[in-house]
Amino acid sequence: MKVDGGLGQSPDIEKIAAQARSQEAAGYDAVWTAETSHDPFLPIAVAAGHTERLEFGTGIAVAFARNPMLLANLGWDLQALTKGRFHLGLGTQIKPHITKRFSMEWSKPAARMREMVEAIRAIWNTWENGEPLNHRGEFYQHRLMTPFFEPDKADLEGFGPPKIWLAAVGELMSQTAGEVCDGIICHGFTTEKYLREVTIPNVAKGRERAGKSMDDFMISGPFFVVSGQTDEEIDKAAAATRQQIAFYGSTPAYAKVFELHGWEGLHPELNTLSKKGDWIAMGRLIDDEVLNTFAVVGEPETIAPELKRRYGDVVDRISFYAPGQSDISSWRTVVEALKAS
Repeated sequence: MKVDGGLGQSPDIEKIAAQARSQEAAGYDAVWTAETSHDPFLPIAVAAGHTERLEFGTGIAVAFARNPMLLANLGWDLQALTKGRFHLGLGTQIKPHITKRFSMEWSKPAARMREMVEAIRAIWNTWENGEPLNHRGEFYQHRLMTPFFEPDKADLEGFGPPKIWLAAVGELMSQTAGEVCDGIICHGFTTEKYLREVTIPNVAKGRERAGKSMDDFMISGPFFVVSGQTDEEIDKAAAATRQQIAFYGSTPAYAKVFELHGWEGLHPELNTLSKKGDWIAMGRLIDDEVLNTFAVVGEPETIAPELKRRYGDVVDRISFYAPGQSDISSWRTVVEALKAS
């Protein structure tokens, strides 16, 4: 099992470089960037030259805020810059953000994502193998590529284009990940039960539809961790994690996770409170049973054994989702214990 960390977003170049070096020294296999308050690609470009073995990935970049050609360019260039250490991780975001924040189109998200990945691969195939670009789809049309705009295929000599990962929660998106991607990034709002009973079976359906096996498909999970050196630190981390679980649980697209556990009434309550902006009250609705189902809770030495027990036989890469906690890169014993498996 590979253990991944996160690369924080910052316009401070020195801070990004130092963080990447620290994560590599702490034993992490990769660091992933999120798309929140800053662009997810730029920190990777900064950090790449300050590391030797560390892999990099976007976890995630908002796919529908861009188009296949832009993503193909970014993926190609970062793969070249990192010398084969880049992973292109994509996600849909939700409709209000795509239409109201990014002012982009939203329709048939699973079908659109499938075609976006296919279009990116078609573009890479043109650049790598010289085949004419002729992607004609329902959502994206790519039929023009002249030598002036074509990167040198020697850029990726020895490692080829990056692997494409897709973040998914729902059944259709999980099937899409299995069908056209190299791996799936499980949402932090995923439980062991949901992963085993919903996510993986639907990924397998997608693989079967594409005539592929699960053998070379990767599963990555950023799972909630609640820990600390003192009871006070653990309580503080638990409160922050309850609020994060409540935030995700208020989203209609994620209601099925609650439903699988028999907590059907929790989503409507959270959704109502979210519309009022009552985030504190939302966190109070996440009781100990819910918290311990979503998160591994305990002192640092208990974290690795429990993560292994829950996910060791099904996850290829693991990372820590630790709201309100100190930088987990200092937990070298956790990283070492997980990598020893």
